[in-house]
Amino acid sequence: MIAELLTAGLATDLIERTSSAPAVQQALQSSLAPAFLLVGIGSIMNVMVARLTWIAGRIERLEDKTDDEAPLREQHEIDWLCQRRQLVRRSIMFSSSAAVVISIVIAMLFVSTYIDARIGTFIAVLWVATIACLITGLGFFLRETSIAARGSESFHKRT
Repeated sequence: MIAELLTAGLATDLIERTSSAPAVQQALQSSLAPAFLLVGIGSIMNVMVARLTWIAGRIERLEDKTDDEAPLREQHEIDWLCQRRQLVRRSIMFSSSAAVVISIVIAMLFVSTYIDARIGTFIAVLWVATIACLITGLGFFLRETSIAARGSESFHKRT
């Protein structure tokens, strides 16, 4: 019986706090900037995944072509592609982490409008963690594109 009263009281309190359209609007506005960041991260990850798909396909084609004994040039290219694949995987991992953390930030910003607890510091730490993950992911991706540009030039010079 007490649990039912507490549950009813919490539910009533929650309904009361969320029934105000201006309060809901304020909660949505406060989570809008991080939502745009989430969209940006998704767009960046789309490019990364496309790159990873191309690299993996190229590795498969080279491995199928070379069968058991790969010429030195093709084995060198496979090694180069494997290094690039590892960097893109890391960039996707850190970018995915950034997306997860910014999603938590969005939820916490929305919830913070309706609770009395002071969670601003927690949200700020999560924001910094998001940006750190994103910078790390972009750093790995920058390194991969740099290796790709240098390697591509060297493969074209050899042919």
